[in-house]
Amino acid sequence: MHAAVTNSPEPRVAEPRVTEPLVAEPLVAERFVECMSPEERARAQRVQAILPALREFASKGDAEGAFQPENFETLKKSGLLGLIVPTRYGGLGGSLRDLCATTYALASACPSTALCFFFHCSSASRGLLALEALEAGLFNDDEAPVVRRFAEKVLSKMGEGNLWLGNFASESAKSANSAITITTTATPTDGGWLLNGVKSFGCSTGVADEYLVTATLEGYDTAEGLVTFFVPRDADGVSARAKWDAIGLRATATDGLILKDVFIPEEDSLVIPGAFTRMMQMSRGSFVGNQIAGVAVYLGAAQSVYDYVCDFLTTQTFRDTGAPIGTSPMHQELVGRMTVDMETAYLWMARQLALETSEPPLLPKDRVVMQWRMCKGETTEACFRVAQSALKACGTSNTANTGPIARAIRNLSMGLVQAFPAERGRLEVAKMVISGEGQNLFAVSH
Repeated sequence: MHAAVTNSPEPRVAEPRVTEPLVAEPLVAERFVECMSPEERARAQRVQAILPALREFASKGDAEGAFQPENFETLKKSGLLGLIVPTRYGGLGGSLRDLCATTYALASACPSTALCFFFHCSSASRGLLALEALEAGLFNDDEAPVVRRFAEKVLSKMGEGNLWLGNFASESAKSANSAITITTTATPTDGGWLLNGVKSFGCSTGVADEYLVTATLEGYDTAEGLVTFFVPRDADGVSARAKWDAIGLRATATDGLILKDVFIPEEDSLVIPGAFTRMMQMSRGSFVGNQIAGVAVYLGAAQSVYDYVCDFLTTQTFRDTGAPIGTSPMHQELVGRMTVDMETAYLWMARQLALETSEPPLLPKDRVVMQWRMCKGETTEACFRVAQSALKACGTSNTANTGPIARAIRNLSMGLVQAFPAERGRLEVAKMVISGEGQNLFAVSH
């Protein structure tokens, strides 16, 4: 799930970007999120300080296919778990710009850790969107105290509590007419609720301090029945699915959950019919508002491998001439293609970020959603092409399975399918253009 964050600065006019080796920029994050305010730079400097520590375990996590506990501790000690939580709840008060800058920078060191961090931050949507919906008057006098209590609990856990939250909504069940089908059920019992179901995707299984779980309220067969619960990691009836032995992003602990008669007390639930759909109305973009920060992971990973290739081709030389390998026409054509692909990805992402953060809004929500459907696919495919060209440019000496190029190919391949493939995005755009028909995000199934 994905968090909405709204306290964004007004848009600024940026100078044209030039893709350069990493050392040319003072802060990694500024290569994507430009013209930072002093407050944004301060938060980005906090991120920059932990990149060496995360980078140290990236290869190990990939090889083992396991989230590295050292990275977990590094992030907890950094204070970044409350990055997009308002300061009144103990957070850093960051915006969507900060989240995008952070996931991008973290991915330059360890894409798996960056994606886990993104899913943690996505939990904040249950607090931020709920508070916005309250301010907009979408809840009545009886509902409002319940919604406020749950929202503030989410934000306080992330900010003051410095807790890592796993966010579990997706399931293996599919529907032809919706992006996510929720079969996990919530049944009332004395003092609370019983949860039963299987969650197929969501980072930090067995790692996060607590889980946020989306379920369907018994008796409902539409999105109005979607409800949310805090689930302790070690609660009775909670177990992990089979280990997720993925092609890439292998250190994300994306094993999923099995929930069998898991008891959740009333105070750890938000069970108001229609609450979730009302909260979703407050997001600027699609879903619950910050999927772009997840795709920033792939942008950061692509930039990292681009930098590696540029360094390799300028420091390695031909034995007979002594000239850098990168001076050959073939290598220059590949570098040129990589540069075009990087710039393509940056342009799509910069436009989307502006659409989701600018005040006043540049476009109505339906247009922002349509742009996002295109942006996600075009960006991730361009990033994957960077990895393909990197393989061609650096040859067999760089095909070790634990090396940076092999890891980049595998990690960036995940972007082709996460959330939705480019083909589905284009289909949704066509439906919006021709008939004004958008995608139904959620369905429930029994």
